[in-house]
Amino acid sequence: MLTREQQPGSETAQGMSSKDFKLLSELIQTYCGIKMPSSKKAMLESRLQKRLRALQVRSFRDYCQLFSSSNGSREFGHMIDAITTNKTDFFREPIHFDFLMETVLPEFVGDCRYHNRKKFTVWSAGCSTGQEPYTLAIALSEFIDRCPGFHFSIIATDISTKVLEVAQLGIYDKAQVSMIPEALLKKYFLVNKDKSKELVRIVPELRHLVQFKQQNLFDQNAASAIEAVDAIFCRNVLIYFDQVTQRSIVSRLCGNLRRGGYLFLGHSETVHGFNLPIARVASTIYRKMP
Repeated sequence: MLTREQQPGSETAQGMSSKDFKLLSELIQTYCGIKMPSSKKAMLESRLQKRLRALQVRSFRDYCQLFSSSNGSREFGHMIDAITTNKTDFFREPIHFDFLMETVLPEFVGDCRYHNRKKFTVWSAGCSTGQEPYTLAIALSEFIDRCPGFHFSIIATDISTKVLEVAQLGIYDKAQVSMIPEALLKKYFLVNKDKSKELVRIVPELRHLVQFKQQNLFDQNAASAIEAVDAIFCRNVLIYFDQVTQRSIVSRLCGNLRRGGYLFLGHSETVHGFNLPIARVASTIYRKMP
């Protein structure tokens, strides 16, 4: 049970003081760019309680001191795992996948007649537990039926090692795949033989098509580890950052896009006023200038 924060200046064994919150929020913003306004104090306290118990740390003051020790860098990863929200679904915002299949891929195949490139590359930035990159793998695999000889590669990154472990396993509750058409379920998912477990797993052929990597988008050098790509899906990620950080991140993403490549953002995200080398072609879809 969480204890109520006492009056300023007093201490409690479990509660997070305003001083503790200030220090932790500054650490989080410095490490990964996520801004933690004072309205998030109760959320931060609640989510970090498990870390205190796991480390057998008595107070948030002691937890803060941990970051100045040799174990601090390791704990950053655990803290980010605890505070980040990983809400995602298969075929989320389906208009993006329709645009990919009906506009982007046919255009790419047409361009390949005049270029030497034959592999379409896409980056799922902020991939969470894997539903987005696996949806991309399904969509791109289906496109092969329309265009034999089409090849693709998918890179999927996230700051959280915890969600990447889930993504690499590719195991989901049946409820999580309820929106996928039956034909695609039979083709790309395996059903658990234990009928008491309502689980499915991405077929190994599809899992092997996605390369998962840990990456902090806030790290200015991280993007250099990603090859030039034809499309980037970075959806519902920018909402965690302030506008200055958003612009910086999108600017780096643009650096990874080939000329004419596409950037897909979440439904509530925009780059309006950022003065970047991309132009809006549809709602939340942008194209890098040729």
